[in-house]
Amino acid sequence: MGAGELDAVILSIIIGTLAAIVYSLRILVIMERRIARMDENLLRITNKVLKEELKIEQEEQKIEKELEQELVAKTKKKK
Repeated sequence: MGAGELDAVILSIIIGTLAAIVYSLRILVIMERRIARMDENLLRITNKVLKEELKIEQEEQKIEKELEQELVAKTKKKK
């Protein structure tokens, strides 16, 4: 094995290593994009749940007011 062949082997090892690094970075970018999409979806779901919770709280307050009014009306009738 001559000096030229050794240089070719070393160069091919370096190129292979660089190709592996580039491929790994590509995979990392793809994974980061997927995670970003997952985060966006979680935010959307959270916002939907928040809106539903607010609706439920408003409905609860409405029902509580109606019950208070009925209770006041009943106590006035008893007097």
